[in-house]
Amino acid sequence: MILPIYTYGQPVLRKVAQDITPDYPDFKNFLNDMFETLDQSEGIGLAAPQVGRADRIVVIDLDVLSEDYPEYKGFRKAFINPHIIEKDDAKTLTSEEGCLSLPGIHEKVVRPTRIHVTYQDEQFNTYDEWVEGYLARVMQHEFDHLEGKMFIDHISPLRKQMIKGKLKALLQGRVRCAYKVKVPQVRK
Repeated sequence: MILPIYTYGQPVLRKVAQDITPDYPDFKNFLNDMFETLDQSEGIGLAAPQVGRADRIVVIDLDVLSEDYPEYKGFRKAFINPHIIEKDDAKTLTSEEGCLSLPGIHEKVVRPTRIHVTYQDEQFNTYDEWVEGYLARVMQHEFDHLEGKMFIDHISPLRKQMIKGKLKALLQGRVRCAYKVKVPQVRK
């Protein structure tokens, strides 16, 4: 089932997500719904808060980029209870990012190219590893959602001021995109 993606202004996007346990209700179906939603929206990553749940679940599909990044051929993975343990700030990279919860907004963000993460897979097996390159960037972007953060929190005050009108439009529910969204309640 395709879930609506919550857009900027929805309170759940600013909550710190909670770890889940193997008895999470309807876990497999929810993961399938997240992947189906990701596919339909043509994104590469989706965090549970983006579909209205403040739970530490992320799905990432980098296979769609395998023409440019052959190392990601077949990469389609769920990350359960992920946490960034450490960021290696020795090398950073500035790259443009967008977000399904911020349709129409793209900004350059500086991020470390290497991070230390822990997470569990769909069977709740635990992993502790260093991740580099493009996957590290995507993980940082998606895992930020689990901390109640968005990529616009990493841009300069000047850039944020420049996109203020777009953010205001999102807050008012004025959204145009090709996927199903849930906009904030407009106060009158």
